[in-house]
Amino acid sequence: MEKKIFTTKETVNFDGYRLDKFLQSQLKKFSRTKIQRLIKSGFVKINNKIIKEASKKIKVNDEIVINKSPGMVVHPGAGNYEKTLVNALLYHCKNNLSGIGGKLRPGIVHRIDKDTSGAIVVAKNDFAHINLSEQFSKHTIKRTYEAIVWGSLRPSIGKINENISRSIRNRQLMSVSKNKGKKAITNYKTLKVFKNLNLPKMSHIECKLETGRTHQIRVHMSFKGNPIIGDKSYGKTQKKFKNIDASIEKKINNFNRQALHAKSLGFIHPKTNKEIFLEAIRPKDFDMLIENLNKVSI
Repeated sequence: MEKKIFTTKETVNFDGYRLDKFLQSQLKKFSRTKIQRLIKSGFVKINNKIIKEASKKIKVNDEIVINKSPGMVVHPGAGNYEKTLVNALLYHCKNNLSGIGGKLRPGIVHRIDKDTSGAIVVAKNDFAHINLSEQFSKHTIKRTYEAIVWGSLRPSIGKINENISRSIRNRQLMSVSKNKGKKAITNYKTLKVFKNLNLPKMSHIECKLETGRTHQIRVHMSFKGNPIIGDKSYGKTQKKFKNIDASIEKKINNFNRQALHAKSLGFIHPKTNKEIFLEAIRPKDFDMLIENLNKVSI
């Protein structure tokens, strides 16, 4: 089951509704029983607090946040015109999104890669879109990511300050560039190194972005020699394991997306000027990868 948050900044129309009843009215494809299971499992937040009571009453202006599941494309593009985050938003918001991004990207202020999970902010009107875009442009948005990478980073806490530009070998990819490109800064710290004499080292890291370039963390980690596990574009490496349960080796080597999760977002609310901090639950596959690494580490 996917871990997905669905809360809302709600109007008076649903003031006092039970949480499960409200979600059922918004998510037509889910039965009320399934919604109740999701709530009880801790997959739903109201105002950044996990709510496990299906009978919880929602109030006017409860906050909206989306925890994008891995595999969901943010906006329509070549080969992906349906089942995107934008399609879901248009259905939920009844076309009430900012128009600055055009017809294909209504409300989209920023994006994360298809196979990256986590938090993303969406603008419901042009005023909010412009304000949030300025915050991104000035690099005042606070963004934290988690990743699982090959090897152990040296130093264990540090900053990568390397420009990023379009790759000359593959125009769909990015690369570190000494002479051109845009400034890109990633602050990182090691949360845990998974060690075992029969295993290549792997690390659970946290990254805080000072800039937001395309594929920034993936490119910087690959440049540093610590590509993200499962990254087919910037990593690709599979490692040899010795005397390790074959099923666990397969789960690690064949992790089917980059092990990267947009953990949190911090920004100033365009209307209230109050600081908003939102955190997205890690998806099940990410947690299972950590669990398998813990099983074989010493």
